[in-house]
Amino acid sequence: MRLRSLGVALAATAALITLPTIQPPVAAAADANLSQGRTATASSNENAGTPAAHAVDGDTGTRWSSAATDDQWIQVDLGTGATISQVVVNWETAYGKDYKIQSSSDGSTWTDLRTVTGSDGGTDTLAVSGQGRYVRLQGVHRATAWGYSVWEFQVFGTTGSSQPGTCSTADSAHGRTASASSTENAGTPASAAVDGNDSTRWSSQAADPQWLRVDLGSSQDICKIDLNWEAAYGKDFQLQASADGQNWNTLKSVTGATGGRASYDVSGTGRYVRVLGTARGTVYGYSLWEVAVHTTSGGTGGPVEGGGDLGPNVIVVDPSTPNLQQKFDQVFAQQESAQFGSGRYQFLLKPGTYNGINAQLGFYTSVSGLGINPDDTQINGDITVDAGWFNGNATQNFWRSAENLAITPSNGTDRWAVAQAAPFRRIHVKGGLNLAPNGYGWASGGYIADSKIDGTVGPYSQQQWYTRDSSVGGWTNGVWNMTFTGVQGAPASNFETGPYTTLDTTPVSREKPFLYLDGNDYKVFVPAKRTNARGVSWPANAGTSLPLSQFYVVKPGATAATINTALAQGLNLLFTPGVYHLDQTINVTRADTVVLGLGLATIVPDGGIDALHVADVDGVRLAGFLIDAGAGRSDTLLQIGPAGAGADHSANPTTMQDVFIRIGGAGPGLATDSVVVNSDDVVIDHTWIWRADHGEGVGWETNRADYGLRVNGDDVLATGLFVEHLNKYDVVWSGERGRTIFFQNEKAYDAPNAAAITHDGMVGWASYKVADTVAVHEAWGLGSYCNYTSDPSIVQHHGFQVPVKAGVKMHHLQVISLGGKGQYAHVINDTGAPTSGTDTVPSKVTSFP
Repeated sequence: MRLRSLGVALAATAALITLPTIQPPVAAAADANLSQGRTATASSNENAGTPAAHAVDGDTGTRWSSAATDDQWIQVDLGTGATISQVVVNWETAYGKDYKIQSSSDGSTWTDLRTVTGSDGGTDTLAVSGQGRYVRLQGVHRATAWGYSVWEFQVFGTTGSSQPGTCSTADSAHGRTASASSTENAGTPASAAVDGNDSTRWSSQAADPQWLRVDLGSSQDICKIDLNWEAAYGKDFQLQASADGQNWNTLKSVTGATGGRASYDVSGTGRYVRVLGTARGTVYGYSLWEVAVHTTSGGTGGPVEGGGDLGPNVIVVDPSTPNLQQKFDQVFAQQESAQFGSGRYQFLLKPGTYNGINAQLGFYTSVSGLGINPDDTQINGDITVDAGWFNGNATQNFWRSAENLAITPSNGTDRWAVAQAAPFRRIHVKGGLNLAPNGYGWASGGYIADSKIDGTVGPYSQQQWYTRDSSVGGWTNGVWNMTFTGVQGAPASNFETGPYTTLDTTPVSREKPFLYLDGNDYKVFVPAKRTNARGVSWPANAGTSLPLSQFYVVKPGATAATINTALAQGLNLLFTPGVYHLDQTINVTRADTVVLGLGLATIVPDGGIDALHVADVDGVRLAGFLIDAGAGRSDTLLQIGPAGAGADHSANPTTMQDVFIRIGGAGPGLATDSVVVNSDDVVIDHTWIWRADHGEGVGWETNRADYGLRVNGDDVLATGLFVEHLNKYDVVWSGERGRTIFFQNEKAYDAPNAAAITHDGMVGWASYKVADTVAVHEAWGLGSYCNYTSDPSIVQHHGFQVPVKAGVKMHHLQVISLGGKGQYAHVINDTGAPTSGTDTVPSKVTSFP
C-alpha cells in the first residue's frame, strides 16, 4: 500500500561530509585542474601540519587551515595566465560561511569572480568566469569558532589559446538584446542604449539600484566597456559579466564618476554584460546614450572542444583505491535523505574485483562499472538501497541507479528497495535480489532491464514492477502489477487471479548507452536495436563505440549557448553530475546524437522556456537525466519532433531511456505539457513523469502541469511508463498503432474537490486516454490509483478512456483506491466494478473490449 507522508522532513543529514574527487583520465586539455601541485600561499596557517600546499596536493586526507579570524585567505599561482571556468572548494568541518573567489594577473590587484553567502560546507562547486594567473579564496565570515579549513582547493580552466588576444574596436553589444531593471518611459527603452545612435537613450526610474543588461549572444572574452552618459549619470556603479544572466562577476567597480564618455579596461568572460548602478549622480534616474562592449580577437570564441575530464562530481575508483568503503559511506551520509538537494554523484568502478564493499545509494547517486560487460567489474559485497531514513517506507526512494556490473551478495541476496526513477540495468546478480525494505514496509518501484539474476527475485511488499529483456532464477510474489517482457524464468500470466502479466518477447528494444574504459580511454557504447528480444543483450554487445572526443563533456557552470554550439558542431553531450540552469532551449538537430547524463544530471529551464527539443531525425538517444521544471511556466519540457513530424524512423528510432521529469518538489515548477512526442517510431523505455505531491512548491496551482505524456507520433512504443499526479490527463495518446507495456499511475492527491476535475460532464481526468480518432492501439499491464487526500469523497468516473473500436485492445487493467481516499466508479470507460472501502482491493478488467 502506498501512502506518502506529506509532512515528512526531508532535510539532508546534519553532518557535513567531505566528498573526495578522484580525477579520471584526461582525454583533452580543456577544463583541466590547473591548481594541483602549484605554489600556494596563505594569510596564515593554524600549525606546521596544515600548510597552504596541502590544499592543492590532490590528497583529500591533508588540508590547509588558518588562524581563527574571519579575514583569512589562500591563493594559488597557476604559473601562467588562464581562463577560469570553475572552482571547487572541499571544506573540512571548519568551513567558510561567506567568502569570495577572486582572480588576479599580478597577485596584488584582485577581481571578484564569485561571492558566496550562506555556504553549508561540504563541497562547493562554483561556476565562474574570468581570467588570471592567481586565484584566491578570500574568507569573509567563518561558520565555526575555528579558522578556515580546506581539504582541496581546485581551479579548473584552460591555458594557452584561451588567453586574450587583441582588443577589438568593434562593438559586440551593437544591436543585441538589451533589458533593464526599469525604464523612465516608453521612449527610453533599454534597446536604445545599444542601437549605435548617440541621440537615443535608455533611462531608468529615479531610484537606486538600477541596471542595464545586454546579451552578447555567446560567451566572449571582454576587454573594454565604453559608456556614454546623458546628463543623468551614475556616480557609483559596477561593470559585470555573467555566463548565465543570473550569477554575476564584477569586472570593475567605479566610484565618484562624473558622467560623460568613459572607457574602462576590463578582463573577464561572459555572454551577458551588465552596468549595475548603485548611486546616482543626480536626482534623476540613470541615463545612457550608448553602451559599447569590446571583446578580444583571440579568446574563447573558437570551437567547443570535445573530451576532457569528467568534472568534480564523478568519483572513479579501482580495487586498489584506499578507503573505498569510506568514499561510498561519505557520499551516502550526505545523500541518504537529501530528496530535493543539489548534490549529484556518479561512482565509476574500473574493471576488477572489489571485495567486502557495501555501496549504499542515496538520492542522486549512481554506480556503474567501466567494463564493456557487467562481469568485467565484480563486487563481492552489495549495492544496497534500503529505507531506514524514512522509517522503513521505501515509497520515496527515487532518483538513483546501478548499471553494468556483477554482484555476489555478501549474504546471498542483494537488497534493492526502490521506488520510481531508480533503474537497475545491465547487472549480473550472482545470488538473489530482494526488492523490499528491511521490515517489509511499503515500496513502490520499479524497473529492471538487461539483467541476469541467478537466484530468486523477492518483491514482497513491492506494489508494482516492470522487468524487460532479462533472466531470473525465480520470482516469489507480487502485490498488484508485475509485468514481464522478454524475461527468461518469468512467472506465467495470471492476471485474472493474481498480479502477473507476461509477454515472451519485447517488440522493440535498445539498451541505454553507457560509458566504459577501452584501455585508458573513455568511450560511450551505443547498443543496437533489437526486435522481439528475450534475455540479456550481453556479452554479444551489438552496437557502436564512440570516443569521448566526440562528446562535449558538460560540467556545472556550462551555458545553454555553449551546449547548443557544441551540438551545432556535431558533438554529442555527456552531462556530468550537477544541476544545470538553462536560459535557452537545448536543440538537438543531428541524427544519431547521444545525450547521456551521469549521476542524475538535472536540467532546469528558467524563464518559461522549454528544456529540450529534438528534431524529426533518426536515432537520437536521450538517456540518464532529470528535467526539473522552472518557476516560469514552460509550454513543453521535452519535445521529440516538431508538430506535424512524419518521417519514417522504424529502422533507427529515437529512444528516451531513464529520462525523468519533475514539476515541483525542489521548488515551484510549472509546465503545460511535460513530454510531447511528435516523431514516429519513438521508443520510450522507462520514464517517470511526476508532478510532486510533497516537498517545496507544491499546490494545485503552485506546481500546475496539465499533461504528462502526449503522443502524437505513430508507431510509438512505451515500455515502463510511470506518470503521476498531473492536473488533467496523465497520458493522452493520439498517434496510430501505439503500444504501452506496463503503466503505473496515481491521480493528483491535491485535487481540491470534484468540481475542480469535472470536464465534459465527467468527474476526473482519465489517467490514460486514447484519442477518439485513433483506430489502432494496444496496451498491457496498466494500473491507476487514487489517493484524494484533499477531498476523499471524490468518485472518479474511470481510470482509462479509449474509443471502442476493433483495433483498440487493452489488456490487464486495474484501478485501486488507496485507503479509501477517493474511489473509481469504473475501470475503463463505463466497464469494470467500482472500488470501495479502505482495503485497497483492485478492481480489474482483463481485456477490453
